[in-house]
Amino acid sequence: MKKDKSKFKVFKKRSSKAGLPPGTLVYVGEKKVESIRITFIDYDEQSFQEKQVTNIEDCLKLKDTSTVSWINIDGLHDIELLEKLGKGFELHPLILEDILSTSQRPKFEDYEKHFFIVLKMLSLKEENQAIETEQVSLILGPNYVISFQERIGDVFKPIRERIRNAKGRIRKMGPDYLCYSLLDAIVDNYFVILERFGEKIESMEEEVVGDPTERTVQQIHSLKREMILMRKSIWPLRELIGGLQKSESSLINETTDIYLRDVYDHTIQIIDTIESFRDMVSGLLDIYLSSLSNKMNAVMKVLTIIATIFIPLTFVAGIYGMNFEYMPELKVRWAYGAVWLVMITIAVIMLSYFRRKKWL
Repeated sequence: MKKDKSKFKVFKKRSSKAGLPPGTLVYVGEKKVESIRITFIDYDEQSFQEKQVTNIEDCLKLKDTSTVSWINIDGLHDIELLEKLGKGFELHPLILEDILSTSQRPKFEDYEKHFFIVLKMLSLKEENQAIETEQVSLILGPNYVISFQERIGDVFKPIRERIRNAKGRIRKMGPDYLCYSLLDAIVDNYFVILERFGEKIESMEEEVVGDPTERTVQQIHSLKREMILMRKSIWPLRELIGGLQKSESSLINETTDIYLRDVYDHTIQIIDTIESFRDMVSGLLDIYLSSLSNKMNAVMKVLTIIATIFIPLTFVAGIYGMNFEYMPELKVRWAYGAVWLVMITIAVIMLSYFRRKKWL
Protein backbone atom coordinates (compact mmCIF):
# COMPACT_ATOMS: atom_id res chain seq x y z
CA MET A 1 0.00 0.00 0.00
CA LYS A 2 1.57 3.28 -1.10
CA LYS A 3 1.46 5.98 1.55
CA ASP A 4 0.82 9.63 0.85
CA LYS A 5 3.79 11.12 2.68
CA SER A 6 2.61 14.70 2.24
CA LYS A 7 -0.26 14.34 4.65
CA PHE A 8 1.99 12.95 7.38
CA LYS A 9 4.36 15.91 7.21
CA VAL A 10 3.41 17.50 10.52
CA PHE A 11 6.77 19.13 11.25
CA LYS A 12 8.36 20.95 8.34
CA LYS A 13 12.11 21.33 8.03
CA ARG A 14 13.68 24.76 8.29
CA SER A 15 17.33 23.75 8.02
CA SER A 16 17.85 26.09 5.04
CA LYS A 17 17.57 29.08 7.41
CA ALA A 18 19.92 27.80 10.09
CA GLY A 19 22.57 30.38 11.02
CA LEU A 20 21.14 33.23 8.92
CA PRO A 21 20.53 36.63 10.55
CA PRO A 22 16.95 37.72 11.43
CA GLY A 23 15.06 39.22 8.51
CA THR A 24 16.88 37.16 5.87
CA LEU A 25 14.37 36.26 3.15
CA VAL A 26 14.48 32.56 2.34
CA TYR A 27 11.40 30.73 1.10
CA VAL A 28 10.78 27.72 3.35
CA GLY A 29 8.16 25.56 1.71
CA GLU A 30 7.15 23.85 -1.51
CA LYS A 31 6.64 25.73 -4.74
CA LYS A 32 2.90 25.16 -5.23
CA VAL A 33 2.28 27.46 -8.22
CA GLU A 34 4.32 28.06 -11.37
CA SER A 35 3.86 31.82 -11.38
CA ILE A 36 2.68 34.24 -8.75
CA ARG A 37 -0.81 35.70 -9.24
CA ILE A 38 -1.55 39.19 -7.93
CA THR A 39 -5.12 40.45 -7.70
CA PHE A 40 -6.67 43.40 -5.93
CA ILE A 41 -10.15 44.60 -5.08
CA ASP A 42 -10.57 48.30 -4.38
CA TYR A 43 -13.94 49.47 -3.10
CA ASP A 44 -16.02 51.82 -1.04
CA GLU A 45 -19.76 52.07 -0.50
CA GLN A 46 -20.36 53.58 -3.95
CA SER A 47 -17.66 52.10 -6.22
CA PHE A 48 -15.87 48.82 -6.82
CA GLN A 49 -12.87 47.76 -8.90
CA GLU A 50 -11.35 44.30 -9.29
CA LYS A 51 -8.24 43.58 -11.31
CA GLN A 52 -5.45 41.07 -11.84
CA VAL A 53 -2.03 42.66 -12.37
CA THR A 54 1.36 41.39 -13.46
CA ASN A 55 3.64 43.61 -11.38
CA ILE A 56 3.53 44.79 -7.81
CA GLU A 57 3.92 48.49 -8.71
CA ASP A 58 0.23 48.62 -9.66
CA CYS A 59 -0.66 47.68 -6.09
CA LEU A 60 1.59 50.26 -4.45
CA LYS A 61 -0.72 53.01 -5.72
CA LEU A 62 -3.43 51.70 -3.37
CA LYS A 63 -1.47 52.48 -0.22
CA ASP A 64 -2.77 56.02 0.34
CA THR A 65 -6.23 55.96 -1.25
CA SER A 66 -9.45 56.78 0.59
CA THR A 67 -11.02 53.49 -0.47
CA VAL A 68 -10.53 50.03 1.06
CA SER A 69 -8.08 47.85 -0.86
CA TRP A 70 -7.67 44.08 -0.66
CA ILE A 71 -4.48 42.85 -2.29
CA ASN A 72 -4.17 39.08 -2.62
CA ILE A 73 -0.95 37.29 -3.65
CA ASP A 74 -1.04 33.59 -4.56
CA GLY A 75 2.42 32.05 -4.45
CA LEU A 76 5.34 32.97 -2.21
CA HIS A 77 8.48 31.85 -4.03
CA ASP A 78 9.28 35.22 -5.68
CA ILE A 79 11.45 36.88 -3.04
CA GLU A 80 12.18 39.94 -5.19
CA LEU A 81 8.47 40.68 -5.53
CA LEU A 82 7.98 40.48 -1.76
CA GLU A 83 10.92 42.80 -1.20
CA LYS A 84 9.33 45.42 -3.49
CA LEU A 85 6.01 45.02 -1.71
CA GLY A 86 7.64 45.31 1.69
CA LYS A 87 9.51 48.44 0.68
CA GLY A 88 6.42 50.03 -0.85
CA PHE A 89 4.18 49.37 2.18
CA GLU A 90 6.99 49.90 4.73
CA LEU A 91 6.75 46.39 6.13
CA HIS A 92 9.22 45.21 8.74
CA PRO A 93 11.77 42.64 7.42
CA LEU A 94 10.63 40.15 10.07
CA ILE A 95 7.12 40.22 8.57
CA LEU A 96 8.47 39.26 5.16
CA GLU A 97 10.61 36.55 6.74
CA ASP A 98 7.59 35.06 8.51
CA ILE A 99 5.52 35.17 5.31
CA LEU A 100 8.16 33.09 3.51
CA SER A 101 8.46 30.64 6.42
CA THR A 102 5.37 28.54 5.79
CA SER A 103 5.76 26.51 9.00
CA GLN A 104 4.82 29.45 11.20
CA ARG A 105 2.61 28.95 14.23
CA PRO A 106 -0.64 30.97 13.99
CA LYS A 107 0.02 34.32 15.64
CA PHE A 108 -0.81 38.02 15.79
CA GLU A 109 1.74 40.85 15.99
CA ASP A 110 1.19 44.59 16.32
CA TYR A 111 3.67 46.72 14.35
CA GLU A 112 1.85 49.98 15.20
CA LYS A 113 1.29 51.04 11.57
CA HIS A 114 -0.12 47.65 10.65
CA PHE A 115 -1.08 44.27 12.09
CA PHE A 116 0.50 41.01 10.99
CA ILE A 117 -1.59 37.83 11.27
CA VAL A 118 -0.59 34.26 10.43
CA LEU A 119 -3.02 31.35 10.43
CA LYS A 120 -3.64 28.04 8.69
CA MET A 121 -6.27 27.37 6.04
CA LEU A 122 -7.36 23.72 5.88
CA SER A 123 -8.73 21.85 2.89
CA LEU A 124 -9.50 18.26 1.89
CA LYS A 125 -7.87 16.44 -1.00
CA GLU A 126 -10.48 15.21 -3.44
CA GLU A 127 -8.81 11.85 -4.11
CA ASN A 128 -8.43 10.59 -0.52
CA GLN A 129 -10.08 13.24 1.70
CA ALA A 130 -6.79 13.84 3.49
CA ILE A 131 -6.30 17.17 5.24
CA GLU A 132 -4.01 19.75 3.63
CA THR A 133 -2.74 22.86 5.39
CA GLU A 134 -1.83 26.15 3.79
CA GLN A 135 -0.34 29.16 5.54
CA VAL A 136 -2.26 32.39 5.06
CA SER A 137 -0.63 35.66 6.10
CA LEU A 138 -2.65 38.85 6.52
CA ILE A 139 -1.44 42.42 6.87
CA LEU A 140 -3.99 44.95 8.11
CA GLY A 141 -3.16 48.59 7.38
CA PRO A 142 -5.03 51.90 7.68
CA ASN A 143 -6.90 51.42 4.41
CA TYR A 144 -5.77 48.05 3.07
CA VAL A 145 -5.54 44.33 3.73
CA ILE A 146 -2.82 42.25 2.05
CA SER A 147 -3.23 38.49 2.01
CA PHE A 148 -0.55 35.96 1.08
CA GLN A 149 -1.36 32.38 0.11
CA GLU A 150 0.80 29.45 -0.95
CA ARG A 151 -1.42 28.38 -3.83
CA ILE A 152 -4.36 29.48 -5.97
CA GLY A 153 -7.71 28.59 -4.45
CA ASP A 154 -9.15 29.54 -1.10
CA VAL A 155 -12.31 29.88 1.00
CA PHE A 156 -12.76 33.59 0.29
CA LYS A 157 -15.16 33.27 -2.65
CA PRO A 158 -18.25 34.32 -0.59
CA ILE A 159 -16.41 37.45 0.55
CA ARG A 160 -15.53 38.41 -3.01
CA GLU A 161 -19.16 37.90 -4.02
CA ARG A 162 -20.38 40.10 -1.18
CA ILE A 163 -18.01 42.85 -2.25
CA ARG A 164 -18.96 42.57 -5.92
CA ASN A 165 -22.68 42.57 -5.23
CA ALA A 166 -22.56 45.05 -2.32
CA LYS A 167 -24.30 42.55 -0.07
CA GLY A 168 -24.19 42.90 3.68
CA ARG A 169 -22.21 45.62 5.42
CA ILE A 170 -18.75 44.86 4.03
CA ARG A 171 -18.76 47.74 1.52
CA LYS A 172 -19.84 50.13 4.28
CA MET A 173 -17.14 49.09 6.73
CA GLY A 174 -13.38 49.59 6.85
CA PRO A 175 -10.37 47.30 6.30
CA ASP A 176 -10.66 45.93 9.85
CA TYR A 177 -14.05 44.43 8.95
CA LEU A 178 -12.55 42.98 5.77
CA CYS A 179 -9.78 41.40 7.84
CA TYR A 180 -12.40 40.00 10.23
CA SER A 181 -14.33 38.58 7.26
CA LEU A 182 -11.23 36.74 6.02
CA LEU A 183 -10.58 35.32 9.48
CA ASP A 184 -14.23 34.33 9.83
CA ALA A 185 -14.21 32.53 6.45
CA ILE A 186 -11.17 30.48 7.44
CA VAL A 187 -12.63 29.63 10.86
CA ASP A 188 -16.03 28.70 9.38
CA ASN A 189 -14.26 26.34 6.98
CA TYR A 190 -12.85 24.52 10.01
CA PHE A 191 -16.41 23.46 10.85
CA VAL A 192 -16.71 21.86 7.39
CA ILE A 193 -13.42 20.00 7.89
CA LEU A 194 -14.44 18.85 11.36
CA GLU A 195 -17.80 17.63 10.06
CA ARG A 196 -16.05 15.45 7.47
CA PHE A 197 -13.58 14.33 10.12
CA GLY A 198 -16.43 13.35 12.44
CA GLU A 199 -17.96 11.24 9.65
CA LYS A 200 -14.62 9.46 9.18
CA ILE A 201 -14.43 8.73 12.90
CA GLU A 202 -17.99 7.34 12.97
CA SER A 203 -17.25 5.15 9.96
CA MET A 204 -14.06 3.96 11.59
CA GLU A 205 -15.89 3.14 14.83
CA GLU A 206 -18.31 0.90 12.95
CA GLU A 207 -15.41 -0.86 11.23
CA VAL A 208 -13.46 -1.30 14.47
CA VAL A 209 -16.43 -2.77 16.32
CA GLY A 210 -17.60 -4.85 13.36
CA ASP A 211 -14.71 -6.42 11.46
CA PRO A 212 -11.32 -4.76 12.05
CA THR A 213 -8.34 -5.64 9.87
CA GLU A 214 -4.68 -4.60 9.66
CA ARG A 215 -5.76 -1.79 7.35
CA THR A 216 -7.92 -0.51 10.21
CA VAL A 217 -4.83 0.10 12.34
CA GLN A 218 -3.23 2.12 9.54
CA GLN A 219 -6.36 4.23 9.22
CA ILE A 220 -6.47 4.84 12.97
CA HIS A 221 -2.86 6.04 12.96
CA SER A 222 -3.66 8.23 9.96
CA LEU A 223 -6.54 9.78 11.90
CA LYS A 224 -4.25 10.43 14.86
CA ARG A 225 -1.71 12.21 12.66
CA GLU A 226 -4.42 14.32 11.06
CA MET A 227 -5.74 15.15 14.53
CA ILE A 228 -2.28 16.33 15.60
CA LEU A 229 -2.06 18.44 12.44
CA MET A 230 -5.46 20.04 13.06
CA ARG A 231 -4.73 20.74 16.71
CA LYS A 232 -1.37 22.30 15.83
CA SER A 233 -3.04 24.50 13.21
CA ILE A 234 -6.10 25.60 15.20
CA TRP A 235 -5.20 25.65 18.89
CA PRO A 236 -3.19 28.95 18.76
CA LEU A 237 -6.15 30.75 17.15
CA ARG A 238 -7.63 31.48 20.57
CA GLU A 239 -4.55 33.50 21.48
CA LEU A 240 -4.56 35.18 18.05
CA ILE A 241 -8.19 36.34 18.18
CA GLY A 242 -7.78 37.32 21.83
CA GLY A 243 -4.83 39.53 20.89
CA LEU A 244 -6.91 41.30 18.24
CA GLN A 245 -9.71 41.88 20.75
CA LYS A 246 -7.40 43.32 23.38
CA SER A 247 -5.56 45.59 20.96
CA GLU A 248 -6.06 49.30 21.57
CA SER A 249 -4.83 50.24 18.10
CA SER A 250 -6.88 52.59 15.95
CA LEU A 251 -6.71 49.94 13.19
CA ILE A 252 -9.56 48.08 14.93
CA ASN A 253 -12.80 50.04 15.30
CA GLU A 254 -15.11 49.46 18.23
CA THR A 255 -17.87 48.34 15.86
CA THR A 256 -15.67 45.39 14.79
CA ASP A 257 -15.05 44.14 18.33
CA ILE A 258 -18.38 42.34 18.56
CA TYR A 259 -17.62 40.42 15.36
CA LEU A 260 -14.20 39.43 16.69
CA ARG A 261 -15.91 38.12 19.83
CA ASP A 262 -18.11 35.98 17.60
CA VAL A 263 -15.04 34.52 15.85
CA TYR A 264 -13.49 33.92 19.27
CA ASP A 265 -16.58 31.96 20.36
CA HIS A 266 -16.41 29.88 17.18
CA THR A 267 -12.73 29.22 17.84
CA ILE A 268 -13.47 27.95 21.36
CA GLN A 269 -16.19 25.70 19.96
CA ILE A 270 -13.81 24.29 17.35
CA ILE A 271 -11.10 23.65 19.94
CA ASP A 272 -13.61 21.81 22.16
CA THR A 273 -14.66 19.68 19.19
CA ILE A 274 -11.04 18.88 18.38
CA GLU A 275 -10.40 17.76 21.95
CA SER A 276 -13.49 15.53 21.80
CA PHE A 277 -12.30 14.02 18.52
CA ARG A 278 -8.84 13.46 20.01
CA ASP A 279 -10.39 11.38 22.79
CA MET A 280 -12.50 9.47 20.28
CA VAL A 281 -9.53 8.70 18.02
CA SER A 282 -7.43 7.63 21.00
CA GLY A 283 -10.28 5.36 22.07
CA LEU A 284 -10.47 3.77 18.63
CA LEU A 285 -7.16 1.97 19.15
CA ASP A 286 -8.33 0.67 22.53
CA ILE A 287 -11.56 -0.53 20.92
CA TYR A 288 -9.55 -2.20 18.15
CA LEU A 289 -7.32 -4.02 20.65
CA SER A 290 -10.36 -5.03 22.71
CA SER A 291 -12.09 -6.29 19.58
CA LEU A 292 -9.05 -8.37 18.64
CA SER A 293 -8.86 -9.70 22.19
CA ASN A 294 -12.56 -10.64 22.14
CA LYS A 295 -12.12 -12.42 18.81
CA MET A 296 -9.13 -14.32 20.17
CA ASN A 297 -11.05 -15.22 23.32
CA ALA A 298 -13.96 -16.51 21.23
CA VAL A 299 -11.61 -18.68 19.16
CA MET A 300 -9.83 -19.97 22.25
CA LYS A 301 -13.18 -20.71 23.87
CA VAL A 302 -14.30 -22.86 20.94
CA LEU A 303 -10.97 -24.66 20.80
CA THR A 304 -11.01 -25.23 24.55
CA ILE A 305 -14.53 -26.70 24.45
CA ILE A 306 -13.59 -28.99 21.56
CA ALA A 307 -10.43 -30.10 23.37
CA THR A 308 -12.35 -30.67 26.62
CA ILE A 309 -14.93 -32.85 24.87
CA PHE A 310 -12.25 -34.95 23.18
CA ILE A 311 -10.23 -35.57 26.38
CA PRO A 312 -12.55 -38.34 27.74
CA LEU A 313 -13.17 -39.64 24.21
CA THR A 314 -9.44 -39.89 23.66
CA PHE A 315 -9.13 -41.67 27.00
CA VAL A 316 -11.71 -44.29 25.97
CA ALA A 317 -10.20 -44.67 22.51
CA GLY A 318 -6.73 -44.98 24.07
CA ILE A 319 -7.78 -47.82 26.35
CA TYR A 320 -9.32 -49.89 23.56
CA GLY A 321 -6.49 -49.05 21.23
CA MET A 322 -3.98 -50.94 23.38
CA ASN A 323 -2.65 -54.14 21.83
CA PHE A 324 -3.21 -56.45 24.80
CA GLU A 325 -4.21 -60.00 23.92
CA TYR A 326 -6.61 -60.57 26.82
CA MET A 327 -9.21 -57.82 26.69
CA PRO A 328 -12.65 -59.33 27.39
CA GLU A 329 -14.56 -56.59 25.54
CA LEU A 330 -12.82 -57.46 22.28
CA LYS A 331 -14.63 -60.76 22.10
CA VAL A 332 -18.08 -59.33 22.74
CA ARG A 333 -20.17 -59.05 19.61
CA TRP A 334 -21.67 -55.63 20.41
CA ALA A 335 -18.54 -54.13 22.03
CA TYR A 336 -17.72 -51.81 19.14
CA GLY A 337 -21.22 -50.27 19.09
CA ALA A 338 -21.26 -50.06 22.88
CA VAL A 339 -18.02 -48.08 22.93
CA TRP A 340 -19.39 -45.69 20.35
CA LEU A 341 -22.56 -45.30 22.42
CA VAL A 342 -20.54 -44.51 25.54
CA MET A 343 -18.43 -41.98 23.70
CA ILE A 344 -21.44 -40.24 22.14
CA THR A 345 -23.20 -40.19 25.53
CA ILE A 346 -20.18 -38.58 27.15
CA ALA A 347 -20.04 -35.92 24.39
CA VAL A 348 -23.78 -35.16 24.69
CA ILE A 349 -23.60 -34.90 28.50
CA MET A 350 -20.64 -32.50 28.29
CA LEU A 351 -22.31 -30.34 25.63
CA SER A 352 -25.48 -30.17 27.73
CA TYR A 353 -23.44 -29.15 30.75
CA PHE A 354 -21.61 -26.41 28.79
CA ARG A 355 -24.88 -25.09 27.44
CA ARG A 356 -26.45 -25.00 30.90
CA LYS A 357 -23.44 -23.01 32.12
CA LYS A 358 -23.91 -20.70 29.10
CA TRP A 359 -20.40 -21.41 27.82
CA LEU A 360 -21.93 -22.09 24.38
